[in-house]
Amino acid sequence: MFNKILIANRGEIACRVIKTAHKMGIATVAVYSDADADALHVRLAGEKVHIGNAPAAESYLIADKIVAAAKETGADAIHPGYGFLSENADFCEKLEKEGIAFIGPGVKAIGVMGDKISSKKLAEASGVNTIPGCLDVIKDAEEAVKIAKGIGYPVMLKASAGGGGKGMRVVYNDDEARSGFTSAVNEAVSSFGDDRVFAEKFIENPRHIEIQVLGDKHGNVIHLVERECSIQRRHQKVIEEAPSSFLTQETRDKMGAQSIALSKEVDYSSAGTVEFIVDKDQNFYFLEMNTRLQVEHPVTELITGVDLVEQMIRSAYGEVLNIAQEDVKINGWAMEARVYAEDPLRGFLPSTGRVTDYIPPEEGDHIRVDSGIYEGSEISIYYDPMISKVISYGVDREQAIEKLRLALDEYYIRGVGHNIAFLSDVLKSKRFKSGDISTKYIEEEYEDGFNGGSLSLEAWNIMIAVATTVHSCEVGRQSTIDGKMNEDASSFMENWMVALDGEIQSANFLMTQEGCNVITGGLVYNVETLWSPGTPVFSAKINDEQFNVEVEYLLDGYKLTFDGASEIVHVRSQRETELAAYMPEKVPADMSKYLQCPMPGLVVSIDVSEGDKVQAGQNLCVIEAMKMENILCAERDATILKVSAVAGDSLAVDAVIIEFE
Repeated sequence: MFNKILIANRGEIACRVIKTAHKMGIATVAVYSDADADALHVRLAGEKVHIGNAPAAESYLIADKIVAAAKETGADAIHPGYGFLSENADFCEKLEKEGIAFIGPGVKAIGVMGDKISSKKLAEASGVNTIPGCLDVIKDAEEAVKIAKGIGYPVMLKASAGGGGKGMRVVYNDDEARSGFTSAVNEAVSSFGDDRVFAEKFIENPRHIEIQVLGDKHGNVIHLVERECSIQRRHQKVIEEAPSSFLTQETRDKMGAQSIALSKEVDYSSAGTVEFIVDKDQNFYFLEMNTRLQVEHPVTELITGVDLVEQMIRSAYGEVLNIAQEDVKINGWAMEARVYAEDPLRGFLPSTGRVTDYIPPEEGDHIRVDSGIYEGSEISIYYDPMISKVISYGVDREQAIEKLRLALDEYYIRGVGHNIAFLSDVLKSKRFKSGDISTKYIEEEYEDGFNGGSLSLEAWNIMIAVATTVHSCEVGRQSTIDGKMNEDASSFMENWMVALDGEIQSANFLMTQEGCNVITGGLVYNVETLWSPGTPVFSAKINDEQFNVEVEYLLDGYKLTFDGASEIVHVRSQRETELAAYMPEKVPADMSKYLQCPMPGLVVSIDVSEGDKVQAGQNLCVIEAMKMENILCAERDATILKVSAVAGDSLAVDAVIIEFE
């Protein structure tokens, strides 16, 4: 077996690989950039090597530096993780020449599958289903009908020079094919001056389902069933699960067989993924093959009991695969949520900065957290904003969902924005729970973006019960400290008025031998908890059901976060409630005359000058964060009064960039 492995990556995947290597008794080497000097993966590895400046192009993407680090430390193998150099055939060849093992597939697989055209041609030649289509230019309406019939309705007629939805028509029958062709051509000519139109199969409400494959250097390849990755935002996976609630065993077997056939065509010898798009009738079509470990691999590991990183290492070393296809069984259900440093309430803009508080969910038999940070870590602008992955396991899909929801409610992060509330909101929806999902799910369910989760009546009362308990504990503690309360604590009882979202509801609090009771809305909530004042997450059994509610202390009240929703709650006496009605409401300052930076980032360009008159929708500036350029546009017609930033400036969130007259 290898003596030492260098991990050519960072973040949670580097930590993940290091843990398995240590479990196998293999020494590890971490590489790091300036930005990652104190990163978790550097702390976990046995050795570390600095490889350059913060930008990936000056560190993690420079193959020569990675090779030099391996030679310097005596590493006899390199695991690339995912991203960076993981699917770089030139890097693989370089390692081969240096006599360093690449923990991944061979050059042939990486080269062929890295090109979408060549991979689709090979897939088709290997008997793998590909999306039907005709790339030849359609001559007239009748030929459009003939081609559409050959492909099978529905069909997408697309302008060759199209873009922005122009020159595109979805047709469902012969008549629509004729009229759609004419419209597409006319639109193509008027928009692009190009009348060329072609056709391809239109997949309705598609699902993104992928097959995990595993091979060795001796020609053995198996599949470890599928993962459903349909919950996506802008083509970025958000929530994944295994298995899929949609596939029949027959479809699963067919997809697995085709994935194995394709893998054998390229002599595949590692963990890899064959991705498919699947329509409502379970027809499936090849998208691409990822010749590396996938971000979502933990869900497969949990339902099959196979450590994919370990299998990759053993395969790279030349061992024969010790798992047969008949050994692969689906045991239970697993679900993964990707936690990102971003602000869902600001259009999911990335969030950077120092993580001041970090308490992840407790790991155990049913919860796994793959994280690359710790309290005090820096989320920089240079890399992907993923903080961690939270993975749940249950006997069935319903249990996996509930355990993941509970774990997300337990997750406490401060210092940077995050998407936990959004993830919770997705998981609790009736549509998601029913399994009625597609790659359009987020687009359809959040047409206007995410504006904060809503509370059901039951969740509303739970929040009131928690706020009442928290406040009563605080008051009880203060009274005891001051020596004001002489009676036995078990007889402590108080009546409160709870203000939540503009409504006021009475709540009676009574200590009991088992905990306490909160009576509100005509219902009794028995609360059993070991929570103590100041603890950021209130964990309790309420009426024998487990709940986790995040508690943030305010000057007057509490901000509670639970089940994807955050609410400010005030718990007051009857007299305090009467007096609070006379308090003036603090009105936020009017910032409509200012363009503020929506996230921490670097100013790439300022596209206007003082005195310019701009129109609604006009580009004002470009801000770069997390490897993404964000164009900020004018919301209305205006005149530029002052420009407060220049290209190259590093701005904090809400920093003023431009002032309007």
